[in-house]
Amino acid sequence: MKGYMYILLCCDGSYYTGSTIDLELRIAQHQRGEGANYTRKRLPVKLVYYEEYDRIDEAFYREKQVQRWRREKKEALINGSQELLPKLAVAYRDLDGGFDTSGTSVTTLREPQ
Repeated sequence: MKGYMYILLCCDGSYYTGSTIDLELRIAQHQRGEGANYTRKRLPVKLVYYEEYDRIDEAFYREKQVQRWRREKKEALINGSQELLPKLAVAYRDLDGGFDTSGTSVTTLREPQ
């Protein structure tokens, strides 16, 4: 049975990541407020990305993987910038300084000690 991993953009600008066997039906459910509690409070939602898998368990596994990603990495995926994904996979703890004073993430890696 096919499965889909999808990302929705909520009206508050946040992202929701889910998986389903029927993408069209699931998006309609979210729009009617019958989806997850998270999206119910953030309507309307817009489908911004999806991946198709041969089996639903593969889509579910991918959903759980993407849910752990920070916003910048999800946006790289959504925008088709796969070349940025390895760089964005670096944990905040491995960044030198983490954020500058403007709130922009800093992507300089710390040297090993």
